[in-house]
Amino acid sequence: MELQPYLSLKKEVKNKEATLVVVTKTQPCSDIREIYRSGQRDFGENRVQELLQKRPLLPSDIRWHFIGTLQRNKVKYLAPFISLIHSVDSLALLEEINKRGKLIQRTIPCLLQVNISNEPQKHGFSPAEIVHTPWDTISAKLPFVSLRGVMGMAAAKAGNRETQEQFRLLASLFRTLKEKFFPYQNLFKEISMGMSNDYPLALQEGATIIRVGSLIFKRKNTQT
Repeated sequence: MELQPYLSLKKEVKNKEATLVVVTKTQPCSDIREIYRSGQRDFGENRVQELLQKRPLLPSDIRWHFIGTLQRNKVKYLAPFISLIHSVDSLALLEEINKRGKLIQRTIPCLLQVNISNEPQKHGFSPAEIVHTPWDTISAKLPFVSLRGVMGMAAAKAGNRETQEQFRLLASLFRTLKEKFFPYQNLFKEISMGMSNDYPLALQEGATIIRVGSLIFKRKNTQT
């Protein structure tokens, strides 16, 4: 595969002091290993089964991020190793993650997904829900969950202005949560937003994590 798109993106993201998660859905392990050899350690998958198939075939120090919709009955498969779950979209899912973490005595890092585009087909808490839920109280009751920040996706067909407004909203919601519920928790610091088609706008608005796949694996995908 051609590494230049990855290397250019890696440099751009580093200059913004953000983390690049390389999204590897449908990509062969050979291509993932090539990017790994270039120094990349954060990789993301959005299907549990595909992640479970790839993980044993790849280096053990990869930090795996789960970025897709997560069903509660599949949390048990991720709990032992996942580095960050980006897509926590309900209190019931948080409770299940805590339950599975308790069983193996492992605290599991998570992000709260916010539906910043207000699209009915998108998962996540609404902006109103996210700011009016007592996260400090909930967090205290779920000791095997570590809330690290928020995640959101702009509308798929939004123009640059609308996309930027949605990213700006997510960053604002993050600051509200930080000040209101987590002022003394240094680990609550992540804003995961931005994909192949809109990551520059996300970085402008304060993304600390971007999730990019098709821009890196150009020859196979058209959108991630």
